[in-house]
Amino acid sequence: MKESSDSSTCIVSLRDVAFSYDRGHTWSLRHISLDIHAGERIFVVGANGSGKSTLSRIIAAFVSPDAGRVSYFGTESFGDGAIDAESYRQARHRIGMVFQNTEDQIVTTVTKDDVAFGPENLSVPRDEIIERVGQSLEQVSMASSALRDPTKMSGGQQQRVAIAGALAMHPDLLVLDEPEAMLDSEGRQDVMQVLDELSSRGTAIVHVTHDVEDLSAADRVIVLDHGTLIADCPPASLQSALDKSSGVHHNAHILDACGVPGISDLPDASQSGPVDSLREHPQAANGLKVPTPLPPSSMSWQAEVSEGTVIDVRHVSFRFSDGDHDALRDVSFQAQRGEVIAIVGHNGSGKSTLSRLLCALAAPTTGTIRVCGIPVTRKGKSAGRKALKALRHRVGYVMQHPERQLFADTVVDDVSYGPKNLGYSPQEVRRRAGQAMEFLGIAELRDRSPFELSGGQQRLAAIAGVIACTPDVLVMDEPTANLDSAARTRMNALIEDLSERGVTIIMTTHSLEDARTLAHRTLWLEEGEVKAFGASAQVLNKYRYPLSATPSTGAKHDTSATLDTHGRSRTDVTDAGTVGDDPRDSSSFARIDPRAKMLGCLAMMLTAFFITTPYQLALGAMMTLVVTAASRIPPLRILRSVRVFLAMFVIMGLLNLLVVHTGTILMQWGPLTLSSGGMWSAVLYTCRFAMVIILGAVVMQTTTPTQMTDAFESLLKPFKMLGMHTHEISLVMSLALRFIPILTKETASVMDAQAARGGSVESGGPLQRIRAVTAIIVPVFAGTLRHADNLGLALDARCYEGGANRTHLRVLRLSKRDGVFSALVVCYILALLVLL
Repeated sequence: MKESSDSSTCIVSLRDVAFSYDRGHTWSLRHISLDIHAGERIFVVGANGSGKSTLSRIIAAFVSPDAGRVSYFGTESFGDGAIDAESYRQARHRIGMVFQNTEDQIVTTVTKDDVAFGPENLSVPRDEIIERVGQSLEQVSMASSALRDPTKMSGGQQQRVAIAGALAMHPDLLVLDEPEAMLDSEGRQDVMQVLDELSSRGTAIVHVTHDVEDLSAADRVIVLDHGTLIADCPPASLQSALDKSSGVHHNAHILDACGVPGISDLPDASQSGPVDSLREHPQAANGLKVPTPLPPSSMSWQAEVSEGTVIDVRHVSFRFSDGDHDALRDVSFQAQRGEVIAIVGHNGSGKSTLSRLLCALAAPTTGTIRVCGIPVTRKGKSAGRKALKALRHRVGYVMQHPERQLFADTVVDDVSYGPKNLGYSPQEVRRRAGQAMEFLGIAELRDRSPFELSGGQQRLAAIAGVIACTPDVLVMDEPTANLDSAARTRMNALIEDLSERGVTIIMTTHSLEDARTLAHRTLWLEEGEVKAFGASAQVLNKYRYPLSATPSTGAKHDTSATLDTHGRSRTDVTDAGTVGDDPRDSSSFARIDPRAKMLGCLAMMLTAFFITTPYQLALGAMMTLVVTAASRIPPLRILRSVRVFLAMFVIMGLLNLLVVHTGTILMQWGPLTLSSGGMWSAVLYTCRFAMVIILGAVVMQTTTPTQMTDAFESLLKPFKMLGMHTHEISLVMSLALRFIPILTKETASVMDAQAARGGSVESGGPLQRIRAVTAIIVPVFAGTLRHADNLGLALDARCYEGGANRTHLRVLRLSKRDGVFSALVVCYILALLVLL
């Protein structure tokens, strides 16, 4: 290993670095040379697909290049094609990374446990872990969510948790890949404030971004173009640096945000193109360029709906199946033909949920929704097959996470999926797909796999697939997130053009500029309720002022209300998006040590199969009711979670009723005989399995996967003396439990994506639905591999290297409560034996 000459200040040094994803056929990075020093704050900008994310991963020591030299903290880690694995491992201990897709960076199902995972792997003392977790959650305004499940949070909330996890590791270098993409305005302010504080304390920061508003805070700005570094300089020198780069078109937004003089030659707003006939552009009044509209011949359809109300939402409320509180409450609004409505609100306010309801991908609990005259829901139930099929021809949907909406082998196949399902001829399908890709600037990507694209390119591909279907209503969830300036301009022009053609557009956004310049009216949601609905300028003026004071997910809380010395939350405050108090923290049964709880309930579940007499059955039912009552979980929630199993066991019990003919014959009808023995067998069989399923559901709903993992590892400790890798086995169990909701969500997303573009998953005949379900297998499998790879990177980012030297936030200690529960279980089993 070689020592670099500037090891006292240089953290990362890249020399002539190149990187390829396809073994040199194409190059994502070429001839990159740069140094990063302690305390520097560097912004990396560039167009979608320019190599920003790839560069960030090389800087963060997560991937090695194919050529060049790389040094971290004065030690050469890659050179002459040789990789120093130990040097990379040591570097990751001092570098924090926040990925573009933060959902896959979350490794546990409790927020505070996820934030603590990195420090635990770094062997930080437990008392210090508690302090770090509290401070990090406070810094990102998530202190009140310490006990929530981050996998059930909104995208913006998950980004906050991922940032907190990186902060808790106290890195010397923090690399962030578009951390503000899904954050509301307050969240962005929080993140920038945290970065300001870290920078002032000497932490080096590399910030990949399309949001150029804060570039003036940078020490240096790195500009990438098609994998090549074309500028690396202070913000004030950016224009002259770009002038020296031949063949590069200046990005006026970057220069303007950096406060660079000499941009007065930008085209005047009044000369940039016709103004939307429905309203004046507020951005023109501010001297900003109005998005250029589409050429008239580039898109060839008009909305089929007549003048009048296109979307009619009345008194809609929605509650998730495992929720105690409504995620949406009494939401009402209407949208007219050609109208653009923006939905704004803090992270977790219900924007994405409302979008899904409008597309009939979920049914509201109460209220009615009509789109293009089609009843999306009636009396809390989804529309029938015919209505859904008609709706899919009229409504297009762009998801918040575009990678979930892509499932074909190539971009052109994915874009063509919707028109094919709508019955267009092959020639028309090709024409529509070509038009959509051409306008959105992704025609050259037509033969690429959509999963190999950057986040911004994936979003454009997903939008193209919806646009190719020429919908009358377009619902877009964060349409401009992860897009560069050129793509954002195209997106804005598309929205304006479609509006002029009569297409009604609903877009959720965190960009107040987009809402102000594009939307006729704005709907402000907060904690699931409509705070205001009306002209965009008026609503946004109301929305802007309370941002820093709204007690939502971003609300500040006193650090004293975070974690106590046992790693427990001192507050039970719920925030926006919370479905209520978590029974895993509020009931006496939930506070039982997970080892005692799991072993005790397992014993009760096993003994249920030995129940044979009515007295034993009555005792078992009583014990199950006691456990359920102690858990404080609403009985209906438990029944909903196990209803499929209960229905199956009832059916199997009825079969016993018909095939068992012992005892007295009670009734006989042809070949069917009903006997007293058959009735008892049916009741016994159904009740035994019901007790087992309900007890299991109670354990699952009052014990987090992290608690189960810790308990499992503790119970396996005696086997450690036999050479068993108990911690690794426990981690596999934890990741498996973490992976189940990921795969469930992945499957649901693929089905939603196919259904939203005319797939036959929900509205076709039996054979069509079987074929559609079969078609889901391949993209779900591909998604599984992708998530597994991302989860592996997440473990690397948190410095997981096995459990030998890990410290733990949670400490399992048996209490009197555990002893009482264990004694109760023993007495129950003895009573069953007596009643034999």
